[in-house]
Amino acid sequence: MSHPVKKQLLLLMLVLFVALDLGYTFIQAYQLPLEGDLPSIVLPDSNCQRVLHDPFGWAVLTRNEVYVAPNRFFAHAAMVSYFKSVPFALQRFIDPISSVYAACALFAVGVQALLLYVLGVYISGTYSLKSYTPWLAMALLAPLFQLTGYNDQMGILDHSITYTFFYAFPLALLLLLLLPFYRAAYQGQPLQLSWPRRIALIGLMVVLAFNGAIITGVVAVLFFGIIIHWVLKHRQEGAFFRPAHWLTHFRRTPQLPVALLGLFTLLCLYSLYIGLNEQESRIPSPPLWQRYLRIPMGILWQFRKLGLPLLLLACLANVQFIRRLLPATATTERMVRILKWVGLFTLVYLLLLPLGGYRTYRPLIVRRDSDMPVIMCLMFFYGLSTCFLLTYLHGRNRRWYMLGVVLFSAIFLNANKPWLRDNNTCERKSLAQLAQAREAVVPLCNECSVLDWNKTQAPENSETAAQMLRYWRITPDKKLYFNK
Repeated sequence: MSHPVKKQLLLLMLVLFVALDLGYTFIQAYQLPLEGDLPSIVLPDSNCQRVLHDPFGWAVLTRNEVYVAPNRFFAHAAMVSYFKSVPFALQRFIDPISSVYAACALFAVGVQALLLYVLGVYISGTYSLKSYTPWLAMALLAPLFQLTGYNDQMGILDHSITYTFFYAFPLALLLLLLLPFYRAAYQGQPLQLSWPRRIALIGLMVVLAFNGAIITGVVAVLFFGIIIHWVLKHRQEGAFFRPAHWLTHFRRTPQLPVALLGLFTLLCLYSLYIGLNEQESRIPSPPLWQRYLRIPMGILWQFRKLGLPLLLLACLANVQFIRRLLPATATTERMVRILKWVGLFTLVYLLLLPLGGYRTYRPLIVRRDSDMPVIMCLMFFYGLSTCFLLTYLHGRNRRWYMLGVVLFSAIFLNANKPWLRDNNTCERKSLAQLAQAREAVVPLCNECSVLDWNKTQAPENSETAAQMLRYWRITPDKKLYFNK
């Protein structure tokens, strides 16, 4: 078999593997129950209406008002737009109950596909899907997306569709925004953007800055790292404390990336400021020093299963393989430096987490959603270093390494079981009961929660969810309900 034919066959196998994995994710996500934040945000209820009428938090700035999510307009708007349109499009083909679950599953798959593609571009350096290199990167990363198995440790896609909208989706958009800056820096070339692309990037910056605390925190740490890198690059013995030295180098710095990233930083700082008036952050919380003491316990909680420790071990092992099995070059040294920067990012990011406030549902501060940027960094470095080793290792070393990669992927694939234990079977039965009920207040026969985090104890507590079910055409009119 000729080399071009082998390459085409490999490309086909990689595409098929990624496509099957995305289909597998859909099957899993289609089983997920609905949660309590969904109707409150999408309908929306009285608590979530304010942010939709004040996208940039002017009420905070001018009147010091406190309300829900003052710096999360675009996250709320995205959910409202999606769940007030996609289920109805799907109802042309499936029943109303299934349309809502299918809409959730499709969004989860779409976010995973976007993340795989963007990370594949970061790793391979090419946007083209005709090359096998981005597909290789995507195939390496696909098993790491866990909806069962190690989801509670390192799940990028959450069991709550709201969390996927608020965490994984904006992080995917942030990676997309930073991609041209990363490619220019990695290739050592000036950033070149047409005016339409500049305007698009600025628009995306506005969207991301008002998407919540996760983006502003990541941007703060990233730009801290950029400043440190710039200082280390331009420092000179005997001139470190001379302002003229730094002014000269600053004038030589390309103005386009400085202007764009500077604007993004200002937007994020403003978002952080209005986020101080988040209603949820006004609850009583432990003192700051106690929050810092909880970080090690949160890290230990995430390391209680094999998934995250194995990913970290793979990254460290890859660095050792690069050092020991490949000749020292500028590229191998760059790989080692990238892991060091990932380590610095992780350290600074974790130290900033307690400053973001306290949530009762995140008592240990560190959780898979709050440290998702760190998990993505590890996934990126694993994909980057593994592709590098698969490309440059030869002979017996390459064969043994390929076997190790297959074993690593098999562990994650085996852990990610297709059927969820806490699925939506019970909730579907309750929704079917509501759809067929004639009374205005329905005592549910099943014991599970319905569009809520917990069981509904009183009919009046189902007001928002009942209106949402009527809006989706699941019930012909408003049906209040409660668990018997």
